[in-house]
Amino acid sequence: MSSENYLKDITEIKNLMNKSSKFISLSGLSGILAGIYALIGAGFAYWYLQIKGNDYVIIDSKLFRYILLDLVLVGVFSIGTAIYLTTQKAKKNQQKIWDSLTKRLLGSFIIPLLAGGIYILFILNQQKYGQTGALMLLFYGLALLSASKYTLGDIKYLGYTQIVLGLICAIFPGYGFWFWVLGFGIMHIVYGTVMFFKYDRKQ
Repeated sequence: MSSENYLKDITEIKNLMNKSSKFISLSGLSGILAGIYALIGAGFAYWYLQIKGNDYVIIDSKLFRYILLDLVLVGVFSIGTAIYLTTQKAKKNQQKIWDSLTKRLLGSFIIPLLAGGIYILFILNQQKYGQTGALMLLFYGLALLSASKYTLGDIKYLGYTQIVLGLICAIFPGYGFWFWVLGFGIMHIVYGTVMFFKYDRKQ
């Protein structure tokens, strides 16, 4: 066996092992679009707060419901886009979109994210608004780290970034909106771009 064939066989074996142990069909483009959706949502929220003349939002106000709807729409568009693009990429990779690996990935991601969302609702109900942005970044970062062992390892760097931004945001709660924009908007675009050129473009 020539060294060239030997290296080719090793590469094929490595690829098969990665496919069986990690979900590798996450789309970089979905990360870029998620960041764009976040920036659009943040832009709308900022504009709406400006025309209403409010610097903060209380939970029992109509303004809060509009901002919450804004966040939900950003989440729905981001998740919907991710599901569509990831499904298309999985088909190209000849990888099953729904199997035990996918279930473990989703479980590892959703559990810390859901726990964080419930906790944030609790503190909002107690009228403690200052740390909302920091907590969203922290729990999202923890969810990414938790899920990273079942997918491409690069995602853990986005998780670390979100956690660091969340901790800094906790020190400067008055800038929570801008840290949210940086974490969920700009960093998603940066991460998605890196992933696109590193993985998607090669295919």
